Amino acid sequence: MLSSSKTLEKIGRFVRSRFDSLPYAMGYAGRLFFSSFFFFVKEKTAYKILIMQLLFTFIEALPLIVIMAAAIGSGLYIIGYNFLMSINQANLIYRILVIVIMQELGPLLVAFVVTARSATAIATELAGMVVSHQIESYVSFGIDPIGHLAAPRFLGVTLSLFFLNLYFSFCGLLSPAIVAQFVNPAAARGFFTGIFSNITVSGILLSSAKSLIFGMVISIIATYFGFNVERASTEIPVAGLQAVGKSVFGVILADALIIAISAFF
Repeated sequence: MLSSSKTLEKIGRFVRSRFDSLPYAMGYAGRLFFSSFFFFVKEKTAYKILIMQLLFTFIEALPLIVIMAAAIGSGLYIIGYNFLMSINQANLIYRILVIVIMQELGPLLVAFVVTARSATAIATELAGMVVSHQIESYVSFGIDPIGHLAAPRFLGVTLSLFFLNLYFSFCGLLSPAIVAQFVNPAAARGFFTGIFSNITVSGILLSSAKSLIFGMVISIIATYFGFNVERASTEIPVAGLQAVGKSVFGVILADALIIAISAFF
């Protein structure tokens, strides 16, 4: 009995330690949402940070996203069409492409790419500013670090993920049409008719909601761990690793919740 009670005590202490910072994190997320809502009114001097974040997260990642979308869409069409033809269900390939490229795999892959590129960069940059006392300088001049530094990154990552997801869906659904011209010219004639007949308003809204929510999750976690360092320079790479790990977990959890909620509508 004594050993079991000690085990339960250790488990309880572990769980409590994991959730000790939850109220602070929720308060930070609320403050970040508030600052982002009024960003274009109050933080005009931080427009450059927003533009640079869009450049890094959206523009520089666009070629990679286009190549990934084209490769996945083409491969899925070639493999899927041949298999479905063997069971006389070739028309299902259009539905599969729309679900995989636009609604499920697309938003997740784009989120993982943004996490790998931007979450690490944001967390390490902000952590470096904390360690070098730059954040204290902002506060001493009356500048809100969350509104001036976190809000433009929040908006930049969220908007970038939304637009990258649009490009992924477009290229992922367009590339099979090009491949079909060589693989099966007869089926290529009705490709766009089949694709558009399977695209629904609910599917577009689901894809858009996922991309926006994933962008919010990644940017909130990255900026949170960037600010949440002390004074040691060794904490900077740790903040980057934590931002990536927690962002991946947050994106997967958000995806599961969105799928569960959408099942009721």
